[in-house]
Amino acid sequence: MAKVRTGIIGIGKMGISHLAILGAHPDVEVVGVCDNSKMMIDAIEKYSSFPCFTDHKKMLDTAKPDAVLVAVPTRFHASMVNDLLDRNIHVFAEKPFVLKPEEGQPLVDKAKQKGLVNQVGYHNKFLGTFREVKKIVESGLLGNIYHFHGQAYGPVVTKPKSDTWRSNPEEGGGCLMDYASHVIDLVNYLLAPVSGARGSQLKSIFSKQVDDAVYSTLVLSNGVSGNLSVNWSDETYRKMTTSITINGTTGKLVSDANELKVFFHSNNTPAGYSKGWNIKYLTDLTPTVDYYLRGEEYSAQLDYFIKAVQGKGPNTLNTFESALQTDKAISFIRQAQ
Repeated sequence: MAKVRTGIIGIGKMGISHLAILGAHPDVEVVGVCDNSKMMIDAIEKYSSFPCFTDHKKMLDTAKPDAVLVAVPTRFHASMVNDLLDRNIHVFAEKPFVLKPEEGQPLVDKAKQKGLVNQVGYHNKFLGTFREVKKIVESGLLGNIYHFHGQAYGPVVTKPKSDTWRSNPEEGGGCLMDYASHVIDLVNYLLAPVSGARGSQLKSIFSKQVDDAVYSTLVLSNGVSGNLSVNWSDETYRKMTTSITINGTTGKLVSDANELKVFFHSNNTPAGYSKGWNIKYLTDLTPTVDYYLRGEEYSAQLDYFIKAVQGKGPNTLNTFESALQTDKAISFIRQAQ
């Protein structure tokens, strides 16, 4: 089978990571790299053989990719993704999907109508620990789930600093859109979509225009409620740490990216588990990948996308539709302040 002709728009932090992974993928031919920064494009041209562009429409016209990865500030997503879908191009967009939920539904509908592969970069679903959480929740062996606590902490903004797009709410900056969206998307995936929020607090600690911490009570479509606690100005953490606690009538589960701990009250447990506390580690639960960069999950999500484009795998994880649910939850949290 021919390689998937793939382009990348935006080569900031995430774009560079994605480019490295796609450049090493055996089923991918990178046919275009686009960014409006001449400095970045000059560097890519100097140290690689990838065709480079400063205008994404020129890249599309010249390179004619089958699929495109979009890694630009969120405010550009709606128009850029729409343009790609109009050209019948499969799309992987970085998270969050769009700035406003009303921008997302037409893109969901168009991708479905055209039968195009669509994915948004919420990488937690490709971590072995959280996938195991999903299996345990779906087994029903935690009993009736009555509460959850989703958290993420890290040292992103630990002092006042010069403004970038991440500090501009009109660009999609802020802890809620960036850090918290990962946790919200995980809750949607593991339990049920968020249908409302209560008592939200969005706190600016060091930033002037955006929130650095988010606290809210979330209500899910299945009636379960729980807490969201996210702070990207917490320097007691070396790097971003995402975790979820789930309480049920017959068990309790605590998981982050590296370790899953689950307690069962009885001997009615999944295979490989026993009554009482059980501990599983990421190394036990995550399949190896061909190319490791920052974590298996980053390669795994792009491999999933490429296989879907090739028709070798499903397109059911991290679709535009599921990402739109996360955008709606973000809107609920803002409205509940």
